[in-house]
Amino acid sequence: MERSRIAVAGASGLIGGSLVRSLTADGHEVVRLVRREPRGGDEVRWDPEAGRVDAAGLAGCTAVVNLAGAGVGDRRWSDAYKERLRRGRIGGTAALAEALAAMEAPPRVFVNGSAIGYYGPTGDRAVDESAPAGTGFLAEMCGDWEAAAAPAERAGVRTVFLRTGLVVAREGGAWARLFPLFRAGLGGRLGDGRQYWSFIALHDEVAAIRHLLDRDDLSGPFNLTAPEPLTNREITEAMGRVLHRPTLFAVPSPVLRAALGEMSGDVLGSQRVRPTRLLESGFTFAFPTIEDTVRAALR
Repeated sequence: MERSRIAVAGASGLIGGSLVRSLTADGHEVVRLVRREPRGGDEVRWDPEAGRVDAAGLAGCTAVVNLAGAGVGDRRWSDAYKERLRRGRIGGTAALAEALAAMEAPPRVFVNGSAIGYYGPTGDRAVDESAPAGTGFLAEMCGDWEAAAAPAERAGVRTVFLRTGLVVAREGGAWARLFPLFRAGLGGRLGDGRQYWSFIALHDEVAAIRHLLDRDDLSGPFNLTAPEPLTNREITEAMGRVLHRPTLFAVPSPVLRAALGEMSGDVLGSQRVRPTRLLESGFTFAFPTIEDTVRAALR
């Protein structure tokens, strides 16, 4: 992509922060969407939970990337927190999509976050972007999240959905909690360890977003996961090999359910997701294996 003005919502998050650093390093002008009063021309005010955005600040942007939303794993899923998860994602997406649809000269592309939770638990069955939506809280939220982008799609803005898996990074997400445990020799499988985890290196997550921004012929959903998902047991063993630590401990399923509540279903559930459309588009993973991915996160 030639040097452009790109708006990013969720720029302070794990993925958003890495994307902003990548874009600015290549000379792009990044406009951050913020919830407070803007401090300069590189910030635009918005309130995703209330569904409001200062559309005038998006003028001149060639792309808008929406990665905003409270962390799914940040706390137990009370009814109030589940509503916050939905409101921030769906309300924010709707606000941006409606703002883009109303612009005389809208951005060329709207890249919107989503998640592999769209598919619900898949067990041992491998799924790709051709699979229908699953059932459960996350699946329903992801379906509504993507549907909220409809105004932009109807207005002719190329719209892409990032169905992201478990991002492997030391500085945030689920792996930020796992690394200290494994370093201390306390890592181990969760439950029976047979559930599939569809992971992706943070580097590849950002590279895939950049790839989807650049390709004018790509739209719709893309799974952002490594080519071959692995079971929790296989990932646990790989973590032990890379970190040279034992992986003798295991967390029984009842303990996880007691500690995490409804969210334990996301940890114990199995999602075997493959990035078929991303691979078919010509994207090449820098870190396709779990060993490569973990080593990249530790560097």
